[in-house]
Amino acid sequence: MNYRFFTNSQKSWQAMFEALSLAQKSVYFEMYIFQDDMIDFDFLTLLKEKAKTGIKVKMILDSFGSKDLSKKAISELRGSGVELFFISHFFYHTHRKVLIVDEKIAFIGGVNFHQSAMEWNDLVVKLRGKIVPFVLSSFAKAYAKCGGKDISVLHYRKSKKIFAPLIHSWLVEHSPMWRKGNFKKVYQKKIGQAEKSIFLVTPYFMPRRWLIALLHQAVLRGVNVEVIVPEFTDHYLIDKINYVFMNKLSKLGINIYLEKEMNHAKLMIIDEHEGMVGSQNLDYVSFDLNSELGVFFNDPKDVKRLMNIFIKWKNNTVLFNSKIKKPNFLYYILFPVISIFNRIL
Repeated sequence: MNYRFFTNSQKSWQAMFEALSLAQKSVYFEMYIFQDDMIDFDFLTLLKEKAKTGIKVKMILDSFGSKDLSKKAISELRGSGVELFFISHFFYHTHRKVLIVDEKIAFIGGVNFHQSAMEWNDLVVKLRGKIVPFVLSSFAKAYAKCGGKDISVLHYRKSKKIFAPLIHSWLVEHSPMWRKGNFKKVYQKKIGQAEKSIFLVTPYFMPRRWLIALLHQAVLRGVNVEVIVPEFTDHYLIDKINYVFMNKLSKLGINIYLEKEMNHAKLMIIDEHEGMVGSQNLDYVSFDLNSELGVFFNDPKDVKRLMNIFIKWKNNTVLFNSKIKKPNFLYYILFPVISIFNRIL
């Protein structure tokens, strides 16, 4: 099996930890949040140990997302031989979650590395086979942008082209920081082509105006649109912003399902024959500021697995009903502000 899905933080960390433990040649790692507070999965020590044995360990972290990584940990990583870069920009961030081991195995998805995410549902895909060189190429390009000089990594920037019918998945690279905004094009095309169903999972539900219009148009042509959002996220204010959009979109005929547990996954399934897993949220930041990475699948077996995951999560939800779930005072403050902001954008 070239693709395997992991549906929560613990399962994802376990798979990544095991792959790292077996690394013999190289470890390439790009992450939004990486902290040295993890108890059961001590990635910090493992990465240091691997670098000390002579294995190439290249890390790219976001300076804002990983701001809580201690200076001691940073010093120890670099002291052990890890080549560590921080992407620092006032507006733009790397929100990608990528791990590549020995240039043969790759992990992509929504999982960050911090202890507070231990109990979260999430979604990560483990990749093998013909798609891995494309993930490696994507990392190599990010490495070059950060100032990396290792020729053995840089030469992967240009991956060999593979005739599309030979593979059942493909990468979607997105980086407004480097003038590559592909996610909008993908969502416009796939949602615009949907004939029967659109299934989405996102923790932060703040869709741009164009995306709201696309989803509404899909509903008007008879497409079933369902979105799973956690009832309570890790941010109180985001819960209230989510509510503004859930309230608005539910009135357009979009079915919003509230999951009782925190779900940090990012998933889209179109007509039950195409699916995408990635790092992107349905919000302004992911589409217009963050560097993100997703992988599309059209193999029936893989899409069926994604559907089973969606259905399992949906079974733990309740349908959002604005008549039952009444707004609090913050709604009346946020609604006009968000409405103006969305119109401008």
